[in-house]
Amino acid sequence: MVKGILKISQISKIYTLKFPVIVFVLILLSFFSLFVKAESYAVATRHHLATDIGMKVLEEGGNAIDAAVAVAFALAVVNPSAGNIGGGGFMLIHLAEKNETISIDYRERAPIKSYEKMFQDSSGKVIKGLSLNSILASGVPGTVAGMFYVSEKFGTIDIKSLINPSINLARKGFVLSDFQAKNLNKYKKKFEKNEEAKKIFTRAKGFSEGDIFIQIDLSKTLEKIAKNGKKEFYSGETAKKITNFFQINGGILTLEDLSQYKLRLLTPVCGSYRLYEICSMAPPSSGGIALIQMLNILENVDLNKINNNSEEYFKLLISSMDYAYKDRANYLGDPDFFKVPQELLTSKKYADDIFKLIQERKTPSKANINIIEGEETTHFSILDKWGNAVSNTYTLNTAYGSGIIPPGTGILMNNEMDDFSSKPGHPNAYGLIGSEANKIEPKKTPLSSMSPVIVFRDQRPYLITGSPGGSTIITSVLQEVLNILDFQMSLEESSGKGRIHYQHLPDILFHEDLDDSLIESLKKEKKLIKRKLGEIHSILIKKDIVEAFSDKRRPDGKASAVYE
Repeated sequence: MVKGILKISQISKIYTLKFPVIVFVLILLSFFSLFVKAESYAVATRHHLATDIGMKVLEEGGNAIDAAVAVAFALAVVNPSAGNIGGGGFMLIHLAEKNETISIDYRERAPIKSYEKMFQDSSGKVIKGLSLNSILASGVPGTVAGMFYVSEKFGTIDIKSLINPSINLARKGFVLSDFQAKNLNKYKKKFEKNEEAKKIFTRAKGFSEGDIFIQIDLSKTLEKIAKNGKKEFYSGETAKKITNFFQINGGILTLEDLSQYKLRLLTPVCGSYRLYEICSMAPPSSGGIALIQMLNILENVDLNKINNNSEEYFKLLISSMDYAYKDRANYLGDPDFFKVPQELLTSKKYADDIFKLIQERKTPSKANINIIEGEETTHFSILDKWGNAVSNTYTLNTAYGSGIIPPGTGILMNNEMDDFSSKPGHPNAYGLIGSEANKIEPKKTPLSSMSPVIVFRDQRPYLITGSPGGSTIITSVLQEVLNILDFQMSLEESSGKGRIHYQHLPDILFHEDLDDSLIESLKKEKKLIKRKLGEIHSILIKKDIVEAFSDKRRPDGKASAVYE
């Protein structure tokens, strides 16, 4: 008998003895294969250092929520124009084990002493700049409450460990890029109005690429928050430093405001689009409703038969945006203060009726509305190896918020009060009219366009995405979703496509780089203005790969993905 070959009788004898064991092992392996997934994870943010911190958390066994908390605190240090602990935002979380998607509203609230006419003089005229750059501009911050809540509820790592990297970055400093140095210099006049901001964010000769940017007071505040928990920010020494400064300088933000701050758990707004389910934020974000309304309208068209970014394609988008943004202004606000017809606005029937009007070339009557809001927001997307996902957008409103830092805190305060209507019926600097639904009221949340999104296919996350950009957030996210779902683009290819934005009023089509012939054709119907539109930070999960991409519209971003 040649070595290595057995007689039939011998083989039979071996399998008689071993078969039960082999079958058991195969069954066991099959059982575990149902639960063991490839260790895929990814992070996409606006700053490379924040992305690295998030990835390290995931690499060391933390989940997506742990990474999100670490990233949020890191961005407060390395991206101070929008990353924050003095602002607020929205977080969308998908929990894979429970197959459950939830949303957290940790947006700013109007102080208890706020009132409808607080930005008007005795004659009823809106005082320019008061809602943006004054001591009255800040709402009650929610970021610290939001991060502690999600960490305690869904995280697996002690939050102190998640804040520590940010403490070190603030204390030891980080290297400024050319873009960041120029951005700080750009807002020098804003910082010079506040002694603390001037001390931290300005230099006599200006900042330069390669400078080490240190924030000692912020590092100390973060240390106290890590040690004492969220009570440090809402009732402790830090809270007292903030509110004492506001009281001394004629502000209305009080210790009572901070101690009474409450976030909200909201049911995400979800809708179907072709083979996918789209989930985003409910009011006081307008993003979820407006996005689903536009997708419902566009679902009436086979976009595969239309060239992407063609004249026909853009005209469809413009019409959809026109109707959605008018409804946004007329019907959306804080649901605790204003009844929002969410079911109607997201219904297929309502969208079908709008599509019929579009086919008949009918446009909505122009409404006097205000949908201008700060564009200096930031978004990040995270996926962990268990399939948990986080889509988070948060902000100070305009760049560096109000530019005000309470002494000894290092905290830039938001200017979210400008997102309210300073005076319903009164035109703002853009010639737009404020809506009654978004007027100032105590403890109310201003309407927002922030639109963190998770797209599902076969009940699993397929696309995690979102954007900064004020009122352009929704349209930027819309075009990312269409590029990926309808046109099967990669994230990089989608990012490279020129975008448009139309928001009902002003009657202007904002656009990026488009073909000259297309611009000439569109100019026949709309006034056009060229500008950069919202950047996108996305993660795309396919069966054979996980792709992450941070938009190149703004430098310093980074996306990292591991697929094993």
